[in-house]
Amino acid sequence: MRHPLTDRFDGAAAVIADIEQRVADTADHAGDTHRLIDAYHPKRLRLAISEIIEETETTKTFRLQAVDGAVLPPFAAGQYVNVFRDGTSRPYAISSSPANTDHYDLTVRRVPAGRISNLLNDTVRVDDEVVTTGPMGTFHHNPLFHGEDVVFLAGGSGVAPALSMLRDIADNRLGRRFHLLYGSRSGGDVLFRDRLAELVAEHPSLRVDHVISDPEPQWIGRTGFLSAETIEELAGPLAGRMVYVCGPQALYAYALEQLRALGHPRRRIRFEANGAPSDPAARSDWPADSDPAEEVTVTAGGLTFRSPRRRPLLDALEDNGIRPEAACRSGECSLCRIRVRRGQVHHAEEARLRLSDARFGYIHSCVAYPITDVELDL
Repeated sequence: MRHPLTDRFDGAAAVIADIEQRVADTADHAGDTHRLIDAYHPKRLRLAISEIIEETETTKTFRLQAVDGAVLPPFAAGQYVNVFRDGTSRPYAISSSPANTDHYDLTVRRVPAGRISNLLNDTVRVDDEVVTTGPMGTFHHNPLFHGEDVVFLAGGSGVAPALSMLRDIADNRLGRRFHLLYGSRSGGDVLFRDRLAELVAEHPSLRVDHVISDPEPQWIGRTGFLSAETIEELAGPLAGRMVYVCGPQALYAYALEQLRALGHPRRRIRFEANGAPSDPAARSDWPADSDPAEEVTVTAGGLTFRSPRRRPLLDALEDNGIRPEAACRSGECSLCRIRVRRGQVHHAEEARLRLSDARFGYIHSCVAYPITDVELDL
């Protein structure tokens, strides 16, 4: 019997046959889809440390491989994984090349009072296991919007994603021009000096300039900071070029000021998310009548506890054994997004809130601070 639609339009028979085949198909396509997504975007990875590389007195690179020896999920140069340790987590940029996914390299610099960075540098050994997220983050090259001629301003361990980007260009024979301006406190603090020099020597489209703020007597290179004058002298005209910035928090405001002094538009500057502000109360938008050291009451997950206003809610929750999903800890990824049922919360400017968040009371807890007593819906 002919289907009543067969003669109504060209190709109807093929469409009807396809529908009938789909109706009869009992395969688990949803399961196949989930397995494919999990392979590329796993929620958690179990990784083993296969090698520890001493970069400087304060910095180590940890080479991580899948516990079962499998190939790791692909990533874009500049992305990070979130490392879980000691009841909390911290994101670290992958410094290895995307061309080689049998391992990830995480370069971790010791910082004063750094809970996870110091723990990793002091206690982790070869063959130890580490749990991480899959690769995440938006701080990577987009050829449609960023062009093929980019500048990267790096400070300290902020050079880690830059090294991954440089390796990506070299290993995949990309035509992109990449100029790294790398600021360090001293010559002994420079990371990857030999590897950077090798990449530049082998690839004419790559350039690296070091700038040392507190040089040793034998240093003969550029000194000072990544000022507008230095950027202009080393990188040349910035017109039409994308500028990436990654490093300690102090670099961000300074770099923005210097780039604006050069007339570079904000839309051509990309900052890597780099944690909650170290002193949120020092910023101009902090509520003037709120003592940052004063404690308020937080109610969440069936618990009630006290926490100072200046402590991010995510940290306060973790301190009390409540562990929301988290990754960037910088207000960007939104995984730690929770709802405030009662009370007032202050957001740092890093929070990338959705338009609906204010309406429905949602916050990014990693960069949110309780100004009054609050009740949270987890």
